[in-house]
Amino acid sequence: MKNSVGRLIAGRVSTILDNSISPSTLRFYSSHSPPSSSTKLFVAGLSWSVDEKSLKDAFSSFGNVSEVRIMYDKETGRSRGFGFVHFSNENEAMSAKDAMDGKALLGRPLRISFALEKVRGVPVIVPRLPHT
Repeated sequence: MKNSVGRLIAGRVSTILDNSISPSTLRFYSSHSPPSSSTKLFVAGLSWSVDEKSLKDAFSSFGNVSEVRIMYDKETGRSRGFGFVHFSNENEAMSAKDAMDGKALLGRPLRISFALEKVRGVPVIVPRLPHT
């Protein structure tokens, strides 16, 4: 599998380079291994009916959930469809990610990765790669 992922990335980088985008401007993120000391999961694909309690209940069987936060739209107050789940240790976070990624919660499949640290004052731009 790693070889096919490597070929996919190499092909897309080649496409980008052919389109005159500097490779120094590219950033690659992988959710396969956690950033150092990561206990925070990014959870996408949340149904609008999911609240903090139901999200915590879904993840608490993997360990001590210290905080759950769902992001809401400022104007409508409706869920934006993603949130964060904080665990008390890395092993619990890894177990939860491995077990829950792709599983359905209230009818919608979850997409889970380790959360990236927020960078304040500096825009983080991750260019979208064209589908080939």
